[in-house]
Amino acid sequence: MKTMWMVIFLGLPLLGMAYIAWHVWTLVPLAAGWRGALIGAMVASFLLLFCNLGRAIDSMPMWLARLVYDVGNSAIFVMLYLVIIFLVLDLGRLLHLVPPRLIHHNFYTTAAIAIGLFAVFLYGNLHYHNKVRQELTLTTDKPLARPLKLVLLSDLHLGYHNPRTELARWVDMINAEQPDLVLIAGDVIDMSMRPLLEENMAEELQRIKAPIYACLGNHEYYSGEPDAQRFFYDAKINLLQDASTVVGDLCIIGRDDRTNMRRASMEDLAAKADMKRFTILLDHQPYHLEKAEQAGIDFQFSGHTHHGQVWPLSWITEAIYECAFGEHQRGNTRYYVSSGIGIWGGKFRIGTRSEYVVATLKN
Repeated sequence: MKTMWMVIFLGLPLLGMAYIAWHVWTLVPLAAGWRGALIGAMVASFLLLFCNLGRAIDSMPMWLARLVYDVGNSAIFVMLYLVIIFLVLDLGRLLHLVPPRLIHHNFYTTAAIAIGLFAVFLYGNLHYHNKVRQELTLTTDKPLARPLKLVLLSDLHLGYHNPRTELARWVDMINAEQPDLVLIAGDVIDMSMRPLLEENMAEELQRIKAPIYACLGNHEYYSGEPDAQRFFYDAKINLLQDASTVVGDLCIIGRDDRTNMRRASMEDLAAKADMKRFTILLDHQPYHLEKAEQAGIDFQFSGHTHHGQVWPLSWITEAIYECAFGEHQRGNTRYYVSSGIGIWGGKFRIGTRSEYVVATLKN
Protein backbone atom coordinates (compact mmCIF):
# COMPACT_ATOMS: atom_id res chain seq x y z
CA MET A 1 0.00 0.00 0.00
CA LYS A 2 2.81 2.41 0.92
CA THR A 3 4.61 1.64 -2.35
CA MET A 4 1.43 2.29 -4.31
CA TRP A 5 0.96 5.72 -2.71
CA MET A 6 4.62 6.60 -3.37
CA VAL A 7 4.16 5.70 -7.04
CA ILE A 8 1.05 7.90 -7.20
CA PHE A 9 2.72 10.76 -5.28
CA LEU A 10 5.76 10.79 -7.56
CA GLY A 11 4.25 9.46 -10.79
CA LEU A 12 1.29 11.79 -11.23
CA PRO A 13 3.30 15.04 -10.90
CA LEU A 14 5.95 13.72 -13.31
CA LEU A 15 3.25 12.68 -15.78
CA GLY A 16 1.66 16.12 -15.40
CA MET A 17 5.02 17.80 -16.01
CA ALA A 18 5.54 15.76 -19.19
CA TYR A 19 2.03 16.69 -20.37
CA ILE A 20 2.69 20.39 -19.77
CA ALA A 21 6.13 20.23 -21.43
CA TRP A 22 4.65 18.72 -24.59
CA HIS A 23 1.96 21.40 -24.79
CA VAL A 24 4.42 24.22 -24.15
CA TRP A 25 6.65 22.84 -26.91
CA THR A 26 3.80 22.78 -29.43
CA LEU A 27 2.10 26.02 -28.30
CA VAL A 28 4.76 28.65 -27.59
CA PRO A 29 5.82 30.51 -30.78
CA LEU A 30 9.55 30.65 -30.03
CA ALA A 31 12.64 29.09 -31.51
CA ALA A 32 13.42 25.55 -30.36
CA GLY A 33 16.25 26.73 -28.10
CA TRP A 34 14.05 29.21 -26.27
CA ARG A 35 11.25 26.67 -25.88
CA GLY A 36 13.73 24.17 -24.47
CA ALA A 37 15.03 26.77 -22.01
CA LEU A 38 11.49 27.61 -20.91
CA ILE A 39 10.62 23.96 -20.35
CA GLY A 40 13.93 23.45 -18.52
CA ALA A 41 13.15 26.34 -16.16
CA MET A 42 9.70 24.93 -15.47
CA VAL A 43 11.09 21.47 -14.73
CA ALA A 44 13.80 22.92 -12.49
CA SER A 45 11.22 24.94 -10.55
CA PHE A 46 9.13 21.84 -10.04
CA LEU A 47 12.12 19.76 -8.91
CA LEU A 48 12.83 22.31 -6.18
CA LEU A 49 9.74 20.92 -4.47
CA PHE A 50 11.65 17.71 -3.79
CA CYS A 51 14.46 19.73 -2.19
CA ASN A 52 11.87 21.06 0.23
CA LEU A 53 10.34 17.66 0.96
CA GLY A 54 13.80 16.16 1.42
CA ARG A 55 14.81 19.02 3.76
CA ALA A 56 17.89 19.82 1.65
CA ILE A 57 17.00 23.50 2.14
CA ASP A 58 17.93 23.27 5.84
CA SER A 59 21.60 23.38 4.81
CA MET A 60 21.17 26.44 2.55
CA PRO A 61 21.60 30.09 3.56
CA MET A 62 18.28 31.35 4.93
CA TRP A 63 17.59 33.74 2.02
CA LEU A 64 18.19 30.94 -0.50
CA ALA A 65 16.14 28.42 1.50
CA ARG A 66 13.17 30.81 1.51
CA LEU A 67 13.49 31.34 -2.26
CA VAL A 68 13.74 27.61 -2.97
CA TYR A 69 10.74 26.91 -0.74
CA ASP A 70 8.59 29.61 -2.35
CA VAL A 71 9.48 28.69 -5.94
CA GLY A 72 9.31 24.91 -5.50
CA ASN A 73 6.06 24.86 -3.56
CA SER A 74 4.43 27.45 -5.81
CA ALA A 75 5.37 25.46 -8.93
CA ILE A 76 3.12 22.56 -7.96
CA PHE A 77 0.06 24.85 -7.95
CA VAL A 78 1.01 26.55 -11.22
CA MET A 79 1.48 23.09 -12.72
CA LEU A 80 -1.98 22.05 -11.52
CA TYR A 81 -3.61 25.00 -13.27
CA LEU A 82 -1.60 24.45 -16.46
CA VAL A 83 -2.75 20.82 -16.56
CA ILE A 84 -6.37 21.98 -16.16
CA ILE A 85 -6.00 24.61 -18.90
CA PHE A 86 -4.43 22.18 -21.38
CA LEU A 87 -6.99 19.48 -20.59
CA VAL A 88 -9.78 21.96 -21.35
CA LEU A 89 -8.09 22.97 -24.62
CA ASP A 90 -7.57 19.33 -25.62
CA LEU A 91 -11.18 18.49 -24.83
CA GLY A 92 -12.31 21.49 -26.85
CA ARG A 93 -10.18 20.35 -29.78
CA LEU A 94 -11.61 16.81 -29.63
CA LEU A 95 -15.14 18.26 -29.62
CA HIS A 96 -14.21 20.57 -32.50
CA LEU A 97 -14.82 23.64 -30.33
CA VAL A 98 -11.19 24.78 -30.35
CA PRO A 99 -9.48 25.17 -33.74
CA PRO A 100 -6.10 23.34 -33.86
CA ARG A 101 -4.36 26.62 -34.82
CA LEU A 102 -5.15 28.05 -31.37
CA ILE A 103 -2.92 25.48 -29.65
CA HIS A 104 -0.09 25.30 -32.18
CA HIS A 105 2.61 28.02 -32.13
CA ASN A 106 0.02 30.66 -31.25
CA PHE A 107 1.12 33.93 -29.66
CA TYR A 108 -2.34 35.00 -28.56
CA THR A 109 -3.13 31.74 -26.75
CA THR A 110 0.30 31.79 -25.09
CA ALA A 111 -0.20 35.39 -23.95
CA ALA A 112 -3.74 34.71 -22.71
CA ILE A 113 -2.57 31.75 -20.61
CA ALA A 114 0.41 33.65 -19.18
CA ILE A 115 -1.62 36.75 -18.30
CA GLY A 116 -4.47 34.66 -16.91
CA LEU A 117 -2.15 32.64 -14.67
CA PHE A 118 -0.41 35.78 -13.44
CA ALA A 119 -3.74 37.41 -12.56
CA VAL A 120 -5.10 34.32 -10.79
CA PHE A 121 -2.01 33.75 -8.67
CA LEU A 122 -1.60 37.43 -7.87
CA TYR A 123 -5.17 37.40 -6.61
CA GLY A 124 -4.51 34.15 -4.74
CA ASN A 125 -1.50 35.66 -2.95
CA LEU A 126 -3.32 38.86 -1.99
CA HIS A 127 -6.31 36.82 -0.84
CA TYR A 128 -4.06 34.63 1.32
CA HIS A 129 -2.82 37.68 3.24
CA ASN A 130 -6.38 38.79 3.96
CA LYS A 131 -7.21 36.96 7.19
CA VAL A 132 -10.95 36.52 7.66
CA ARG A 133 -12.35 37.00 11.16
CA GLN A 134 -15.01 34.31 11.57
CA GLU A 135 -17.44 34.78 14.45
CA LEU A 136 -18.98 31.77 16.15
CA THR A 137 -21.54 31.59 18.97
CA LEU A 138 -21.64 28.55 21.23
CA THR A 139 -24.30 27.98 23.87
CA THR A 140 -24.43 25.54 26.75
CA ASP A 141 -26.69 24.47 29.62
CA LYS A 142 -23.66 23.49 31.66
CA PRO A 143 -22.41 25.79 34.45
CA LEU A 144 -20.72 28.93 33.17
CA ALA A 145 -19.84 31.80 35.51
CA ARG A 146 -19.71 34.29 32.64
CA PRO A 147 -19.53 34.39 28.85
CA LEU A 148 -16.11 33.42 27.50
CA LYS A 149 -14.31 34.68 24.43
CA LEU A 150 -12.11 32.16 22.64
CA VAL A 151 -9.78 32.65 19.68
CA LEU A 152 -9.48 29.42 17.69
CA LEU A 153 -6.60 28.86 15.27
CA SER A 154 -5.28 26.03 13.18
CA ASP A 155 -2.57 25.41 10.61
CA LEU A 156 -0.20 28.30 11.26
CA HIS A 157 2.55 26.45 9.35
CA LEU A 158 5.32 28.64 10.69
CA GLY A 159 8.50 28.17 8.71
CA TYR A 160 10.37 29.38 5.68
CA HIS A 161 7.29 30.93 4.07
CA ASN A 162 5.53 32.22 7.20
CA PRO A 163 8.32 34.04 9.07
CA ARG A 164 8.30 35.88 12.36
CA THR A 165 7.13 39.14 10.77
CA GLU A 166 3.97 37.39 9.60
CA LEU A 167 3.50 35.71 12.97
CA ALA A 168 3.81 39.09 14.70
CA ARG A 169 0.86 40.38 12.66
CA TRP A 170 -1.21 37.37 13.70
CA VAL A 171 -0.29 37.82 17.37
CA ASP A 172 -1.43 41.46 17.19
CA MET A 173 -4.75 40.32 15.71
CA ILE A 174 -5.20 37.79 18.52
CA ASN A 175 -4.36 40.29 21.26
CA ALA A 176 -6.77 42.83 19.76
CA GLU A 177 -9.60 40.37 20.52
CA GLN A 178 -8.68 40.29 24.24
CA PRO A 179 -9.66 36.61 24.48
CA ASP A 180 -9.97 34.53 27.64
CA LEU A 181 -8.27 31.59 25.92
CA VAL A 182 -6.49 30.78 22.68
CA LEU A 183 -6.95 27.26 21.30
CA ILE A 184 -4.82 25.85 18.46
CA ALA A 185 -5.78 22.69 16.57
CA GLY A 186 -2.34 21.62 15.38
CA ASP A 187 0.20 22.30 12.63
CA VAL A 188 1.80 25.27 14.34
CA ILE A 189 5.02 24.16 12.62
CA ASP A 190 5.37 23.68 8.87
CA MET A 191 8.13 21.20 7.99
CA SER A 192 11.39 22.35 9.58
CA MET A 193 12.30 23.66 13.03
CA ARG A 194 15.22 25.68 11.65
CA PRO A 195 13.43 28.96 10.75
CA LEU A 196 11.44 28.88 14.00
CA LEU A 197 14.60 28.55 16.06
CA GLU A 198 16.73 31.01 14.10
CA GLU A 199 14.02 33.69 14.27
CA ASN A 200 13.08 32.81 17.87
CA MET A 201 9.40 32.57 17.01
CA ALA A 202 8.68 31.15 20.46
CA GLU A 203 9.38 34.61 21.85
CA GLU A 204 6.77 36.07 19.49
CA LEU A 205 4.13 33.59 20.62
CA GLN A 206 4.87 34.52 24.23
CA ARG A 207 3.37 37.95 23.47
CA ILE A 208 -0.13 36.44 23.33
CA LYS A 209 -1.95 37.83 26.37
CA ALA A 210 -4.06 34.78 27.14
CA PRO A 211 -3.42 31.15 28.05
CA ILE A 212 -2.80 28.98 24.99
CA TYR A 213 -3.78 25.32 24.67
CA ALA A 214 -2.98 23.19 21.64
CA CYS A 215 -2.83 19.68 20.23
CA LEU A 216 -0.30 18.29 17.78
CA GLY A 217 -0.83 18.08 14.03
CA ASN A 218 0.78 15.85 11.43
CA HIS A 219 3.37 18.51 10.61
CA GLU A 220 4.64 18.49 14.18
CA TYR A 221 5.56 14.87 13.49
CA TYR A 222 7.18 15.77 10.16
CA SER A 223 9.35 18.38 11.89
CA GLY A 224 10.22 15.95 14.70
CA GLU A 225 7.87 15.43 17.63
CA PRO A 226 10.45 15.93 20.44
CA ASP A 227 11.64 19.21 18.89
CA ALA A 228 8.03 20.31 18.45
CA GLN A 229 7.30 19.58 22.09
CA ARG A 230 10.27 21.70 23.18
CA PHE A 231 9.13 24.55 20.95
CA PHE A 232 5.63 24.46 22.43
CA TYR A 233 7.16 24.58 25.92
CA ASP A 234 9.40 27.53 25.01
CA ALA A 235 6.44 29.35 23.44
CA LYS A 236 4.38 28.93 26.65
CA ILE A 237 1.84 26.82 24.78
CA ASN A 238 0.11 24.23 26.97
CA LEU A 239 0.38 21.09 24.85
CA LEU A 240 -2.38 18.55 25.39
CA GLN A 241 -1.20 15.29 23.88
CA ASP A 242 -3.83 12.66 24.58
CA ALA A 243 -4.64 14.60 27.72
CA SER A 244 -7.31 16.85 29.20
CA THR A 245 -7.28 19.77 31.59
CA VAL A 246 -9.81 21.90 33.44
CA VAL A 247 -9.66 25.64 32.78
CA GLY A 248 -12.31 27.41 34.84
CA ASP A 249 -15.68 26.16 33.61
CA LEU A 250 -14.15 24.41 30.61
CA CYS A 251 -12.69 20.97 30.09
CA ILE A 252 -10.24 20.97 27.18
CA ILE A 253 -9.14 17.69 25.59
CA GLY A 254 -6.19 17.60 23.23
CA ARG A 255 -6.07 14.47 21.09
CA ASP A 256 -2.78 13.35 19.62
CA ASP A 257 -2.63 13.44 15.84
CA ARG A 258 -3.67 10.32 13.97
CA THR A 259 -0.10 10.15 12.62
CA ASN A 260 0.54 8.43 15.96
CA MET A 261 -1.06 5.04 15.31
CA ARG A 262 -1.03 4.35 19.06
CA ARG A 263 -2.88 7.45 20.16
CA ALA A 264 -5.59 7.03 22.79
CA SER A 265 -9.13 6.29 21.74
CA MET A 266 -11.79 8.95 22.06
CA GLU A 267 -13.59 6.76 24.60
CA ASP A 268 -10.52 6.58 26.86
CA LEU A 269 -9.92 10.33 26.66
CA ALA A 270 -13.54 11.10 27.53
CA ALA A 271 -13.48 8.63 30.43
CA LYS A 272 -10.60 10.58 32.02
CA ALA A 273 -12.04 14.04 31.36
CA ASP A 274 -14.40 16.13 33.45
CA MET A 275 -17.39 15.85 31.15
CA LYS A 276 -19.65 17.75 33.57
CA ARG A 277 -18.04 20.94 32.26
CA PHE A 278 -18.39 22.33 28.74
CA THR A 279 -15.97 20.07 26.88
CA ILE A 280 -13.88 21.22 23.92
CA LEU A 281 -11.98 18.67 21.87
CA LEU A 282 -8.93 19.73 19.85
CA ASP A 283 -8.29 17.10 17.17
CA HIS A 284 -6.22 18.21 14.20
CA GLN A 285 -7.61 15.94 11.50
CA PRO A 286 -11.43 15.84 11.24
CA TYR A 287 -11.86 12.14 10.61
CA HIS A 288 -14.59 10.03 12.26
CA LEU A 289 -16.59 12.89 13.70
CA GLU A 290 -19.04 10.38 15.11
CA LYS A 291 -16.46 9.49 17.79
CA ALA A 292 -16.82 12.90 19.47
CA GLU A 293 -20.60 12.66 19.32
CA GLN A 294 -20.57 9.19 20.87
CA ALA A 295 -18.23 10.38 23.63
CA GLY A 296 -20.51 13.29 24.55
CA ILE A 297 -18.15 16.08 23.47
CA ASP A 298 -19.82 19.49 23.37
CA PHE A 299 -17.60 21.09 20.72
CA GLN A 300 -14.81 19.84 18.47
CA PHE A 301 -12.36 22.16 16.75
CA SER A 302 -10.21 20.81 13.91
CA GLY A 303 -8.14 22.01 10.97
CA HIS A 304 -5.84 20.15 8.59
CA THR A 305 -7.96 20.29 5.41
CA HIS A 306 -7.10 23.89 4.42
CA HIS A 307 -10.39 23.43 2.55
CA GLY A 308 -8.22 22.26 -0.31
CA GLN A 309 -6.18 25.49 -0.32
CA VAL A 310 -6.91 26.19 -4.00
CA TRP A 311 -9.86 25.29 -6.21
CA PRO A 312 -10.59 22.59 -7.40
CA LEU A 313 -8.78 20.77 -4.58
CA SER A 314 -11.57 22.01 -2.31
CA TRP A 315 -13.87 19.58 -4.14
CA ILE A 316 -11.55 16.72 -3.18
CA THR A 317 -11.53 17.63 0.52
CA GLU A 318 -15.32 17.91 0.48
CA ALA A 319 -15.50 14.38 -0.95
CA ILE A 320 -13.07 12.98 1.64
CA TYR A 321 -14.35 14.54 4.85
CA GLU A 322 -17.80 14.59 6.40
CA CYS A 323 -17.07 18.26 7.08
CA ALA A 324 -14.13 19.79 5.23
CA PHE A 325 -14.77 23.38 6.28
CA GLY A 326 -17.00 25.44 8.54
CA GLU A 327 -19.72 24.60 11.05
CA HIS A 328 -21.23 21.17 11.46
CA GLN A 329 -23.41 19.33 13.97
CA ARG A 330 -24.03 15.72 14.91
CA GLY A 331 -26.60 15.21 17.66
CA ASN A 332 -25.66 17.51 20.54
CA THR A 333 -22.06 17.90 19.39
CA ARG A 334 -21.05 20.95 17.40
CA TYR A 335 -17.99 21.11 15.19
CA TYR A 336 -15.92 23.71 13.41
CA VAL A 337 -13.31 22.72 10.83
CA SER A 338 -11.07 25.66 10.04
CA SER A 339 -9.36 26.29 6.71
CA GLY A 340 -6.44 27.65 8.76
CA ILE A 341 -4.81 31.01 9.31
CA GLY A 342 -1.61 29.92 7.59
CA ILE A 343 -0.93 27.55 4.75
CA TRP A 344 1.43 24.87 3.46
CA GLY A 345 3.51 25.55 0.38
CA GLY A 346 2.76 28.38 -2.03
CA LYS A 347 0.97 31.32 -0.40
CA PHE A 348 -2.16 31.21 -2.51
CA ARG A 349 -5.86 31.04 -1.59
CA ILE A 350 -8.05 30.48 -4.63
CA GLY A 351 -11.66 29.66 -3.84
CA THR A 352 -10.78 29.23 -0.14
CA ARG A 353 -9.75 31.58 2.65
CA SER A 354 -7.32 32.10 5.52
CA GLU A 355 -9.19 32.61 8.76
CA TYR A 356 -9.21 32.76 12.53
CA VAL A 357 -12.30 32.02 14.59
CA VAL A 358 -13.57 34.21 17.42
CA ALA A 359 -16.02 32.16 19.46
CA THR A 360 -18.29 33.37 22.24
CA LEU A 361 -19.44 30.75 24.71
CA LYS A 362 -22.48 31.61 26.80
CA ASN A 363 -25.55 30.12 28.52
